[in-house]
Amino acid sequence: MEFIILLIFYLSAFIIIWAMVGYPLSLKVLKSIYKNRTLKKDYAYEPTVTVMVVAHNEEKVIYEKLENIIKLDYPTNKIEFLVASDNSTDKTNEIVRNFIIDHPSYRIRLYEVKQRKGKTNAQNEAQKRVESEILVMTDANSMMEVNSVRELVSAFTAEDISYVSGRLVIINKDFSGVTNSESTYWDSDTRLRKIESDIQTITAGNGAIYACKNADYYDFEPIKSHDGNMPRFYALENKRALYNPDAIAYEKAGEVIEDEFKRKVRMNRGIIWNIIPDIRILNVFSYRWFSYFYFGHRTCRYLLWISHLFVFISNAFLVPESWFYSLTFVGQLVFYLLAIVQLITKTNNKYLTLIYYYCVTLFAQWVGVYNILTGRAKPFWEKAETTR
Repeated sequence: MEFIILLIFYLSAFIIIWAMVGYPLSLKVLKSIYKNRTLKKDYAYEPTVTVMVVAHNEEKVIYEKLENIIKLDYPTNKIEFLVASDNSTDKTNEIVRNFIIDHPSYRIRLYEVKQRKGKTNAQNEAQKRVESEILVMTDANSMMEVNSVRELVSAFTAEDISYVSGRLVIINKDFSGVTNSESTYWDSDTRLRKIESDIQTITAGNGAIYACKNADYYDFEPIKSHDGNMPRFYALENKRALYNPDAIAYEKAGEVIEDEFKRKVRMNRGIIWNIIPDIRILNVFSYRWFSYFYFGHRTCRYLLWISHLFVFISNAFLVPESWFYSLTFVGQLVFYLLAIVQLITKTNNKYLTLIYYYCVTLFAQWVGVYNILTGRAKPFWEKAETTR
């Protein structure tokens, strides 16, 4: 019995430490080994492009988004714009129609989804109307840098490249401790993606700005997001998904913890399925570094919710065994206590905020698991208003 408890404790501790410290450090080592591998670009490559914006009740930002995308630096005869309105019930459709009338020199279309089934379903339906070679996806509240489409397209330099993700920049990172924590997390995560991309392929993308070859588009189930599933799907098809940090979109993070929590719950609506979504991922001989990347960057992170619970419970049983286990147990108690202190006091201490933010992330994973097990996981969600 004691052996099983020890096994649970050390295995759970390993998953936590590897996800948060070990894997990032290992990628730094790999970066030094593969230092000559960098993203190749071909700016002479100018395929036809469709920029798709999925919107549900985005009357607050859709006009600004349309103004943003028509200013993109790309040949006008090779780019078109498609708004997929996911059963919007506000003025979104009206604003888009009027914009189309007022800007006749641009190729802009509105596709109205009749039944709301979420972003992925709207993309699936609208994609059937696309004939362009490259499909660029972007969110209604994400403002794209003027050269972002050129940057995305320039990275399609080989036949086996099916997907390119851009970089999301948080523009309100200094607004609060919550936005600063999200920006800090996102910046560290994208540094890992850059290394993965340079070596072979990324494990997940970014819903705010990415592109795929239209011929390689795949209809995922509405519950699944493209940014989480496309890179993995292509990797298992022996194709590549890359990250180009020079293709930039700007977006606001949730300015209050409630909005950021809702966003993280939505991100975890498939967390159980994504731990090991396909047994082929374990075949390191076929998928090489992708198997390693997925385990370290995805599997371990998707197991944090249960790993923290197991390491806490097993540690409680081990406390009488030695001072070491007493120390680790007290350390865990102090960690969670600091998160509670931040919840109650709402101080501006960045370290307390980071601890609190991490614990909120863990709780969001638990809610995601609960929603899956109770059938409450949905393909659509209510947007965080502070991100608009």
